[in-house]
Amino acid sequence: MTAAGNICAPKPAPGTVRRILRDAGRQADEDIDIGAAALALASLRRPATPLAPYQRHLDKLTEDVAAYVAGTKDAPSLALRHEALVQVIHRRHGYGGTEESFDDVEAANLMRVIDRRAGLPVALGILYLHVAAKLGWPASGIDFPGRFVLRLETGEGRIIFDAFEGGREVSAPELRHLLKQMVGPDAELAPAHYREAGPRAVLLRLQNNIKARHLDANQIGKAIKILETMVLFAPDNASCWRERGVLLARQGDIAEAVVCLEECLRLGGSEQDRYATSALLQELRPRLDG
Repeated sequence: MTAAGNICAPKPAPGTVRRILRDAGRQADEDIDIGAAALALASLRRPATPLAPYQRHLDKLTEDVAAYVAGTKDAPSLALRHEALVQVIHRRHGYGGTEESFDDVEAANLMRVIDRRAGLPVALGILYLHVAAKLGWPASGIDFPGRFVLRLETGEGRIIFDAFEGGREVSAPELRHLLKQMVGPDAELAPAHYREAGPRAVLLRLQNNIKARHLDANQIGKAIKILETMVLFAPDNASCWRERGVLLARQGDIAEAVVCLEECLRLGGSEQDRYATSALLQELRPRLDG
């Protein structure tokens, strides 16, 4: 049984879903409703599926976590906040990672994650981030190489934990070991490895997982559609515009490729990317008149 149990519920209109993403693109990072945006992205891939039951499920997760800490006289401690998230999301509702998720493109679709109670680390992490944000608890993703982990903070300190492993706390030695596995034996933890990933960066990471799988399967058209959704909620991301332009050029859509590459140049980016983008535009523009 899926979260969308009522098959008579209204289906979301594509224009409404895209408006949610465009609105996110105009918002400050901290104002983005990460759960709503992730469901909108999922809905674009499953347009016949009602959205409301999944939204209600996110509300239920938040209500259950709030109820778990309701008996405390003062603001819940850091340890209690982490405990509440884990007890409700992982233990009560059954969310956790499976190795099969890494081979499944649907493991990055929040609707399917809710149906299956399993998904990629970043997709599971969005559930925790959504609930924490709704309760006013400072939490963020960490842009760690090779594995998405989460950080929960209060004045007491911080806890870093892994949604894929049921919210298990991850120590610095474990992160160091993981870094060496991903980067090489000489790699050492540095402040950059604890860099915060806000809602927009987390959503980009979610979509990048889907895009990468399409590219691995040489499904260029599908990868372009994913990049189209990415520039809706991250319109100032020069890299997304550039990659979309490059793929459109490969597909022979020169006019749209030029539009994307020009937007990339307008937004800036690294000197190397600007040079490569300019060179590609010089090659493509004459073909518009051909």
